[in-house]
Amino acid sequence: MILSIIGIVLGTIAIGLFIWLKNDQKMSNDLHEGDLEAAKHAYEALMEDFNNYQVDNERKIVGLEKQIEINSKEHERKIVRLTTELPKVIRKVIGHIEFAKPLDKK
Repeated sequence: MILSIIGIVLGTIAIGLFIWLKNDQKMSNDLHEGDLEAAKHAYEALMEDFNNYQVDNERKIVGLEKQIEINSKEHERKIVRLTTELPKVIRKVIGHIEFAKPLDKK
C-alpha cells in the first residue's frame, strides 16, 4: 500500500516535471525564435542599406566619369585653340625681335 502511494506520488511528480520542462522548453524555443526573427530583420535591413550604398556609389561613379569626360574635352579644346594661336604668337615675338634696334652699335 505504501509502495503504491509512493509510486503514485513519484508518478505525479514525474508528470509534473515533464510538463514543466516541456513548457520551459517551449518558452526557450519562443525566445530563440524571436531572436532569430530579429536577426533576420536586421540582416534584411543591412542588405537593403548595402544595396542602396552600391546604387549610390554607381551613380556617383557615373557622375564623376561624366565630369572627367567634360573636363578632358574642355582641356582638349584649350590645347587645340592654343596650338592654332601659337604660330601667331611666335610670329609676333619673332617680328619684334627681328625689327628691334640693336643695343650695341658696332
